[in-house]
Amino acid sequence: MYPESEILFPPRCILPMRDLRGPAWARLIDRITTLPDGHEDVLAMSLMASRMASCLTCDLDSYRSSLGCCICSGRTITGFKGTDRELIRSFEETREEVRAYLASGQVPVAIAALVKQSA
Repeated sequence: MYPESEILFPPRCILPMRDLRGPAWARLIDRITTLPDGHEDVLAMSLMASRMASCLTCDLDSYRSSLGCCICSGRTITGFKGTDRELIRSFEETREEVRAYLASGQVPVAIAALVKQSA
């Protein structure tokens, strides 16, 4: 009944966001889409998009869920009121947060193995 909706922002929805902003954003997306799913940059983009789109408050009965993750995230990125530079800076800050978490030693063993295999 619903398009492909998931609990959190899926990496498969990164590429469709490519042409929603300017050239700097497109270059960032081009680079990220060449990386494996467990790479820190892919994780950072997924985390940033999850936060911006409020994925944790989405449920099966919501309008956002009926749109599907790729359309919802696209609308979120398109609707961002800041500049592309601000959006990219937000990604960079989120990447630093991901790096700090991965280095913290608090990552569950199973997750750490997936991230290590993908890096």
